[in-house]
Amino acid sequence: MIVGVPKEIKAQENRVGMVPGGVQQLVQGGHRVLVQRGAGLGSGIADEAFERAGATLVDEAAEVWARAEMIVKVKEPIPSEYGYFRDGLIIYTYLHLAAVPELGHELARKKVIGIAYETIEDRNGHLPLLKPMSEIAGKMAVQVGAHCLEKHQGGMGLLLGGVPGTKPGHVVILGGGTVGTNAAKIAVGMGARVTIVDKNLDRLTYLDDVFLGRAMTLHSNPETIEHAALQADLLVGGVLITGARAPKLVSEEQVRRMKPGAVIVDVSVDQGGCIETCRPTTHENPTYFVGDVLHYCVANMPGAVARTSTFALTNATTAYAVKLAELGVARAIAADPGLRLGVNTMGGHCTHAAVAEAIGLPYVPPEEA
Repeated sequence: MIVGVPKEIKAQENRVGMVPGGVQQLVQGGHRVLVQRGAGLGSGIADEAFERAGATLVDEAAEVWARAEMIVKVKEPIPSEYGYFRDGLIIYTYLHLAAVPELGHELARKKVIGIAYETIEDRNGHLPLLKPMSEIAGKMAVQVGAHCLEKHQGGMGLLLGGVPGTKPGHVVILGGGTVGTNAAKIAVGMGARVTIVDKNLDRLTYLDDVFLGRAMTLHSNPETIEHAALQADLLVGGVLITGARAPKLVSEEQVRRMKPGAVIVDVSVDQGGCIETCRPTTHENPTYFVGDVLHYCVANMPGAVARTSTFALTNATTAYAVKLAELGVARAIAADPGLRLGVNTMGGHCTHAAVAEAIGLPYVPPEEA
């Protein structure tokens, strides 16, 4: 198979879809890898490193897209890349179609095989390709939230951890999954007061044991969410429903009643956001106000720590890329039911039930598509 790795062109996206080690694995398996020049520079990977691993360097993105049978990326294609789509092309990347329905419709219309990192599951029903970026985004959420709380950034002028004789900041985290757990680790480590809200009682029990009482756990319902949000100095959204849009847990009316100078960081913004006032922003212009509350809603937060993110992501994605190259899509998804769940579009159809419902297309199983 010919595998293509174009340079990411989303604003301030410095990650790259493959590292030299992954290139070497594919080349040793008899496949050819085309890498656009400069694709790895944002992650500290020189073109020469890809060449030494056996990649063929290509100057233009258009050539990578035209020659490759499978494109390996990090972020979803943006409109300027839609013209590269064609029947039978495999695009293996984060797609987040629930938040970008027009992309899902375009992939289906062009009969692209869209395989989404975020809906691939392992044998235990976990999301192994989403996990590393969720870990990073969760940790970053508290870092950037603490920065946004500084007065010159528009926040209330609060040191999240406080000092002796002062109150620490209160971090409220919606969702106790990977994002929420990692956000709590950083917040607890900084000395903040931490509340985690989740609907899964088993998860809350686990988190209570892990944090040894240093983080309060609350069962999720409309009343506890509202009460916690109004108390928060920093509100972190970390809710995920695989393939679907995130549920809106905090309304605009509630946001406008939050403390003046409070900060919201909604990590789930790439799935539509779990706070009504959230909309995607970029690293170039990351924040905005609704009322007196500062919002940070960058949809590709891990791109700011591109080197860490690239290697963490490709540690998880490369094995599936190798499997797809060796077996082809049909045989690969027949052999791996978890990989089958990653197929969002194929043969002109939407092939993931939750995604289909979210973007308004009929669901067709991959085998039929």
